[in-house]
Amino acid sequence: QVQLVESGGGLVQAGGSLRLSCAASGSIVSFNAMGWYRQAPGKQRELVAAITSGGSTNYLDSVKGRFTISRDNAKNTVYLQMNSLKPEDTAVYYCNADSVKYFRDGYFQREYDCWGQGTQVTVSS
Repeated sequence: QVQLVESGGGLVQAGGSLRLSCAASGSIVSFNAMGWYRQAPGKQRELVAAITSGGSTNYLDSVKGRFTISRDNAKNTVYLQMNSLKPEDTAVYYCNADSVKYFRDGYFQREYDCWGQGTQVTVSS
């Protein structure tokens, strides 16, 4: 089975920066598109940034120019560099992998729609 573990959240003042990491554990062979989502209290979960296996990216309009998503396939890790943070960026941030190929019990297997446990980002004004 695949586990996604986020880290890097915390409390920061407006204008500050944070870098989130999401590491996939297990005998990972490869993973396809990865994304960072966020959910603020009372709001729906929204896609913040995504990156394909080939490195193409897309962003929520409100974070364009401030956030950067990247991935290190050798480390099975995806990052979200967040600069110029605003109070409205406050949310729980979740990592998602649309599919992950891994090796277990002598077979290659694939798990779909994998989610991490979330990491809290709080931006104070």
